[in-house]
Amino acid sequence: MNTLKRMAHASLALAALAALAGAAACSVGGGRAVRPAPVAATIGASSAATPATPTRATEGAGAATADAPAPAPAPAGGTAVRTGPPKVSLGIADITPMGENTETVGVGFPIIVTFDRPVPNRAAAEAVLQVRADRPVEGAWRWVSDRKVVYRTKTYWRPHQKVLFTAGLSRIPGNEGAKDVSRRFAVGTANVSVVDTRRHVMKVRRDGRLVKSIPISAGRGGLVRNGVDVYLTTSGVHLTMGKKAVETMTSSWLGVTDPGNSLYYKLEIPWAVRISDSGEYVHQSAGAYQFLGRSNQSHGCVRATPAGAKWFYGIAQRGDVVVITGTKRKLDWRNGWSFWQLSWNQWKRGSALPVTPRQNGQDTPDDQEEDEERNTQAGQQG
Repeated sequence: MNTLKRMAHASLALAALAALAGAAACSVGGGRAVRPAPVAATIGASSAATPATPTRATEGAGAATADAPAPAPAPAGGTAVRTGPPKVSLGIADITPMGENTETVGVGFPIIVTFDRPVPNRAAAEAVLQVRADRPVEGAWRWVSDRKVVYRTKTYWRPHQKVLFTAGLSRIPGNEGAKDVSRRFAVGTANVSVVDTRRHVMKVRRDGRLVKSIPISAGRGGLVRNGVDVYLTTSGVHLTMGKKAVETMTSSWLGVTDPGNSLYYKLEIPWAVRISDSGEYVHQSAGAYQFLGRSNQSHGCVRATPAGAKWFYGIAQRGDVVVITGTKRKLDWRNGWSFWQLSWNQWKRGSALPVTPRQNGQDTPDDQEEDEERNTQAGQQG
């Protein structure tokens, strides 16, 4: 009998232990197990991990929380060890143009850097951007938005050289974990073209030597939208921005998509070299060859002979210079890569770093001399 009583007491004790074990593994209120919170471990001078400290799991209004773990012992020497990654807050999303292994660029090319977020401290970011050329010319950065900055030289780049761009992003305070970025550009032949819309000719110089004169037909004008004659070709210093062997050109830029509209058109145009963001190209004329070299009949593009357009397409590099003269419509410097529309002093004022002030708020005589130097250097006077 005593033996049976002892067995019964032992069974009750085991049941109680089992109940206690179950309560420790389940959350209060039943149904969900609470995973113990992880405990931070620090590595001391002996490189031994600190033993984990038990935590107490609780549950409030349907959500599990955990008490903060007891602080781990400080490593030898009393100095805390930083275990998290270095802070990264700013990176680069895009660099234009492509590097030396992908393309060769013209002597007017800009370096366009787009960051991956708005830049809170432009001066700090600009200070870590460096440009080194084999044959240096003076240059400066200009911010064109809160994420984008553009590098332009005072005069055109010298041809047939390499230019190295470096962004030391890790040197920006608070950005120590960022990856530094670099790209090397290959500058090719100095292709500089002058389009005279009054004489209806485009003269092309390569490395300062006149190599071809091509009969052209520019924008005829006569369609005014919001006070702008959109059929006029823009006068100013354009840069080539890209090219396609065949480009589909439509009237959609006018808002005209109905084939029944007299202004509607949709054409497949060969040998198209883009020179602005407003739809201007140098391209082969789609017929109407009788007007080439004689009158302006286009919607704003520079039409050329089939042979001339194909040849120009073949030599075109992004960043080549195309100067258009003779129209009343001025090229806006924000239209595509038309950064050469600003004088050097105007350009430098867009930098976040200190620059030399203007005289009386106007362009100085040096600006005019710089523009003339740039034109003469590239052999633009055609």
